Amino acid sequence: MGTVNRLIVIVLFEGVDLLDVTGPPEVFSLVPRETPERVGYEVALAAETLEPVTTAAGVRILPDTTFDEVGARAIDTLLVPGSVEVEGDGDGERRIHPVVEPGTVARVKALATRARRVASVCVGAHILAAAGLLDGKRATTHWSTAQRLAADHPAVRVDPDPIFIREEGEVWTGAGISACLDLSLALVAEDFGEAVALRVARQLVMYLKRPGGQSQFSVPLEQVSTTRRIEDLRHHILNNIGRRLTVPDLAAYAHVSDRQLTRIFKTELGTTPHAYIEAARVELAGNLLETTDDTLERIASRCGFGTVDTLIRAFRRRLATTPSEYRARFR
Repeated sequence: MGTVNRLIVIVLFEGVDLLDVTGPPEVFSLVPRETPERVGYEVALAAETLEPVTTAAGVRILPDTTFDEVGARAIDTLLVPGSVEVEGDGDGERRIHPVVEPGTVARVKALATRARRVASVCVGAHILAAAGLLDGKRATTHWSTAQRLAADHPAVRVDPDPIFIREEGEVWTGAGISACLDLSLALVAEDFGEAVALRVARQLVMYLKRPGGQSQFSVPLEQVSTTRRIEDLRHHILNNIGRRLTVPDLAAYAHVSDRQLTRIFKTELGTTPHAYIEAARVELAGNLLETTDDTLERIASRCGFGTVDTLIRAFRRRLATTPSEYRARFR
């Protein structure tokens, strides 16, 4: 058995999201069986005390060590999970607030000085930002709190789209909850190579296909609207994505003027009808490129682009790649 020489410290605090804490160790635990030297990681869950920590799911986790004890060791990766508080009832507007407790922020800031690499999972990015570790850097987080992160920390260049982002100085930020697995696989790939990460992904029955540039958004879930009218419009668009969809068509469906329709989209979704439709079509086309052998002509037709040239232009505009390159990369 080889020596495990990469210490990963996962920060624990009351109310932390369970999957943020347990998902990465599942990935890291498979590394030794996939490396010839049988080496990998040592994972330590650290908290203020050794008392059990209650997660947001109500499951209690027992820390391995305290912040004071682990702070005396050389840390390879400091992994910071997140947590949110939700206000509002089922009939009103829900407000999501990331949990940023000053004591946790201070501990993360101190431990980061002893870590070769720092990474956040989901809304854990808010803790890194509060500790000053994201200043001047590009970062991502769960889409629902991205605007809050940008507002609270103007020095951070918030990009809510990618699955994860790696910045200079070995600072990584990951997107919403299950993306912790993608982030963890990326860390494995950096430490032990793509081949090992691929074998680990296969053990987890996952695709090693989201190298940070792929979007965390599903267009139907990208924004939460507050009116039934916009929800009906969105469903109408998705159900008729292969057909001709113009502003007059949508305005007639919603029984409003063209100008009012544009105003509704801008207010509710922060975009234009044309941009929303194109984003939905690109997402559907991406799914077809990943999961089918359909020709580009067939995909362009099914998704409402009409021609392959229009499909290609939309992919270049939204994903900075071509459909063929996308298929080769994510298939």
